[in-house]
Amino acid sequence: MRKKWYRTLLILWGAMFILCAGLGFIPRPKAAGLLTCLALLFFVPGAALCALAYRERDPGPLRLIRALAAGSLGGTLVALVLNFLTARMPEIVGQVLYGVLILVSSPMVCGQIWVLSLFCWACLLLGSHSLLRRLGQK
Repeated sequence: MRKKWYRTLLILWGAMFILCAGLGFIPRPKAAGLLTCLALLFFVPGAALCALAYRERDPGPLRLIRALAAGSLGGTLVALVLNFLTARMPEIVGQVLYGVLILVSSPMVCGQIWVLSLFCWACLLLGSHSLLRRLGQK
């Protein structure tokens, strides 16, 4: 039964990622409030997966969420620094790197309030790490 829930939450989370990434490529969206809500909803399946994994005492999904959150935060940092460093390069370089940024942290660009997405990724990272420690895992 729990494997079905894990699979459902992961598929939902993947679909939300694709949706947020696609919407992140819209240059000047009109529905900013709706996109911010959607970007925040992106994190609900991850949080639910953390809660389910902790309740079932299964460290696997918690490790996955910790790795995804760390990867997204680290990738976002690298992509942002590269975007700033390429300011004097041809425009296409900046566009490609901005596309990479959208893919690395899709809810951040989609939601347009970057600090909210970074905060939610950090919460997933710290929450999953804390729950793993409570389970006696590293």
